[in-house]
Amino acid sequence: MRFLLLSLLSLSTACAQASSTVHPQALRLSENSAPLRIDGQLDEAHWQRAPVYDRFVQFQPEDKKPAAWRTTVQILVTQDALVFGIRAYDPAPDLIRAPLKRRDTVARDQDFISVVLDPIGLRRSAQFARVSAAGVIGDGMFTAADDGEDFAPDFELEAAAQRLPDGYSIELRWPLASLRYPYSGGLPWRLMVVRNIPRQEANTLNVSAPLTKDALSFIAELQPIEGLSDLVEQVRERSFLSVRPELTLRRREDQAEGRPDSRKRESNLGGELKWRPRADWVIDAVLNPDFSQVELDAPQLSGNTRFALSLPEKRPFFLESADVVGQTKADEEGQNRSLAAFYSRAITDPDWGLRSTWRGASADATLLSLRDAGGGQVLRPHAYGTDSFVQPRDSQASFARGRMQIDALNLGLLASDRRYGHGQYNRVGGSDFSWAASDVDLLRGHLLLSSTRSQLDPDTPDLRPGSENGHHLWLGWRRRTEQWNTLFNLEDVSPRFANDNGFVSQSGYRRGTLKLSRRFNEESLAPLGEWSRFPTYELEAELRLAETRSVQDALHGVPGGELIERRVQPGFWIATARNTGIWGHLGLDQQRAKTGGRLHEPRTLTLGFESNPHPILAFITAEMEWGRRLDVDADRLGRGGNVWLLAKLRVPMPTGLGLEVEQQWSEGYVHGAQPGRSFTDNFRQTLAVLHWSPRDSLRLIAQATHFQRREELGLAADASHTRHTSLMYQHRVGLSRVLSLGLTRFNDSPGGRRSTELFAKAQVAWQP
Repeated sequence: MRFLLLSLLSLSTACAQASSTVHPQALRLSENSAPLRIDGQLDEAHWQRAPVYDRFVQFQPEDKKPAAWRTTVQILVTQDALVFGIRAYDPAPDLIRAPLKRRDTVARDQDFISVVLDPIGLRRSAQFARVSAAGVIGDGMFTAADDGEDFAPDFELEAAAQRLPDGYSIELRWPLASLRYPYSGGLPWRLMVVRNIPRQEANTLNVSAPLTKDALSFIAELQPIEGLSDLVEQVRERSFLSVRPELTLRRREDQAEGRPDSRKRESNLGGELKWRPRADWVIDAVLNPDFSQVELDAPQLSGNTRFALSLPEKRPFFLESADVVGQTKADEEGQNRSLAAFYSRAITDPDWGLRSTWRGASADATLLSLRDAGGGQVLRPHAYGTDSFVQPRDSQASFARGRMQIDALNLGLLASDRRYGHGQYNRVGGSDFSWAASDVDLLRGHLLLSSTRSQLDPDTPDLRPGSENGHHLWLGWRRRTEQWNTLFNLEDVSPRFANDNGFVSQSGYRRGTLKLSRRFNEESLAPLGEWSRFPTYELEAELRLAETRSVQDALHGVPGGELIERRVQPGFWIATARNTGIWGHLGLDQQRAKTGGRLHEPRTLTLGFESNPHPILAFITAEMEWGRRLDVDADRLGRGGNVWLLAKLRVPMPTGLGLEVEQQWSEGYVHGAQPGRSFTDNFRQTLAVLHWSPRDSLRLIAQATHFQRREELGLAADASHTRHTSLMYQHRVGLSRVLSLGLTRFNDSPGGRRSTELFAKAQVAWQP
């Protein structure tokens, strides 16, 4: 009997292993195969024949553990798309969180499946698509060098979800036209499927690849997809063309104190074109686009800083192959390194634009040029602030970047040119690199050289016979092991460096930064469980050090070697239940507000947290800083604080409806020498979206800013207020058909400016 039981057990184990492939494997369908319905059902005969992959492991909250709940992946290859069929088994299906949401808001508070796909095979960048259990899509690009994801790019995807008695299933159709891969010589396509399971006791992230937290990036362990064989050779010659005309109608009324009212009606006809003549080339063109209905930027506190603030890009023309351009989000130290080379928000109102992108097996390149109607700002930074000037009208903005990979080394060259006419220009050229020196070490850097000849301020002629030259040098090292995470950066930026196609808020300085993080393992964390009611999944002790000194700048009267800022910030970070992170640090810093001014020693305590606490309160994060803070304009210390809060709620609604509400609020202040606050700077934004179908929604955004400073210490009293309200109905069918109807109102004081606008906008994609 014992022998029989052992034999049956061995047979059962062998059968289970036979039902799962070692790597994800695709099934090729013939041209005569019946078309697939993307409905989330997985009931067609093709799915019964497709190989099954189910070797998932846990990545969060604790890695190196097998996944507790089964997830299966199947892949079909049609003539024009990859189709993924994924089953997510769940022993408690009633607890699945599947709200209706906006595109790109599929987050860790929801049950979702993510497909991370690298059709180049180098694990340098990857396209990803998240599909929630409600069928909502979130997509974007992941870049290994920054170890960060960007939800701004959108791809033409089709997805559907189906709730089941034992979980849910997903079907995702990813057209080959939306993938970017080389014409020849490419490596096998690579894949990782991610499953997120939010529960009260823990938020679990399972992955289909052997990924651990020691990896340099989230895409370090993508696995090859078997069964594709000669797919690239068969489809690489196919041409794809998409034309997206748009029509905007608006009626606007403007009022201002001391000026007559203005009323006008406008119509704007424009469009975008995307042409992929073959696999490795993509041509983008835009003519007279209207970006005014892009979602409002969240306001930022700017009343206690002299440096400009960057904003994320949301306009689709600039998001094609964002990894090739190199425009990414801020790194872990909050510095926009790559934005120094290119920042698309510097292009304000393009009349037309043209862009070409090429991808090879070990190299890629992009070139773009746009005619900008102006209306924005041009930045001229220095060591203690950013001067801002009105952007000259009708400038030509051009940018090119190419890079190649030699084993673990990536080398890039870039050139940027901004021409304003009348002999005025800004030119930048340079090189960048990244080198994975080992499995735990990554080196990065760039050197940019600028040449500028401009006259931006009519009251201060700065147009000189010759050009002003400058440089921007940055070197960075990141090392990640099981116990230590180290970041080290060196920067040298000359006083006259400027990039009008990039974002540079400070120049004329040399800076060194070091961040050390000691990671504690499970054995070290065990004693914490004895006094805490919540489990501790991760604990890091941190130390941040930074020193910034000036470079001599005769124009602004700044001597060389002056200490601008020194940071000494010991801190911690804890990960616990419900996807909760808690962090904090002491600020034992030194700061100088202006050249020759006093070197102040602010002392602050910063605490923050983020969590997915409840199905209704889906996400909340807050950060609070208080202590002795520097009042930059008054050049003195005072008791003060800075508080920021973001809460996302899902309000229970009848079946078929969804209501999401986001509330964001921030306030900063410093007390003066006299009782009371010297200044107060705050903003608030409320965003509410009512969904009554996956295609139809009504969105309300109401935001306000307020800044007030009292008169003291030679500073004049100052106050400003703005209110902005937007109400918009939108009908959206993927990216191909979008209809928007809306009303916006704006109030600003001082000046008493008020504007009201009614608009209608239609976009329809045509694919011949």
